[in-house]
Parts: sequence; C-alpha cells; structure tokens
Amino acid sequence: MTVSIGQRIRALRNRRGFTQDKMAEQLGMNRANFSNYERDVAIPPSETLLKIAELLNTSTDHLLGREEFQHAVPDWATAKDKRDLKKMLESPEVLFFDGIEFSETDRAKMMGVMETIFWEAKQRNKENYKKARNPNNLTEN
Repeated sequence: MTVSIGQRIRALRNRRGFTQDKMAEQLGMNRANFSNYERDVAIPPSETLLKIAELLNTSTDHLLGREEFQHAVPDWATAKDKRDLKKMLESPEVLFFDGIEFSETDRAKMMGVMETIFWEAKQRNKENYKKARNPNNLTEN
C-alpha cells in the first residue's frame, strides 16, 4: 500500500493544523494550485517541494516516499525503536475499523497520529526505565 506525495502533504499539513489557504499563501500561490498537489493532479516542482517540506518540518525525501521515517524521529531513538515503529505501523489491525479498510487518505492521517503517540509513549517508557534503574531515585521505606 503506497502513500502518494499528495497524501503525505495532506496528512502532514493536517497534523500541523495548517489550512490549504495558509499553505498556499506561504508558498505564494492560490489555494487551487496547492490543492492540485494534495489531490495528486500536479506534482510540485523541486523548489516548491522544498518549501513545502520546510513548512511541514519534514524532508523532501519523506514527501517523495524515499525515506522510511520522517525527520520527526527523535535523536534518542535507537535502531530497535525505529524497527518497533515500523512493526506497529505495518500491523494489519491498523488498516481496518469495524471490518472496513481505511481509505489511503485516512490511513496516512492515522499513521501520522500513531507515529506521534508512539514516540511520546516510547520516551515516557525510557524515562521510567531510567528512573527505576537509577539508585538515586529509590526512596527508603
């Protein structure tokens, strides 16, 4: 199941809380032209793609689907952490709700949200593990 450039742009734009109008304004174009990128009617030229990536805090490689993970991967993430994320996102259970498969657009949105939640939970787990292993944090009974 491949996610298109337009679907990636739309999912990241929604995650950042930007409207199509706001993105178009920042890119110096009208909303209809920007909408064509999200609907995969047109592919943004390289200069525009770079600006979109900057506005959405990601890389052009991620938008083009050349990167497995976007640059939102935390600095502290290990190779195992990245494999755990990939395994979770590829799980067949996340593709269906009530027996109905999600659309590509809804799946891209959902994956973005799940990735954010995954990294927050992973960070909490690592912090809790460090606290539990640190003898300075132990209290006397």
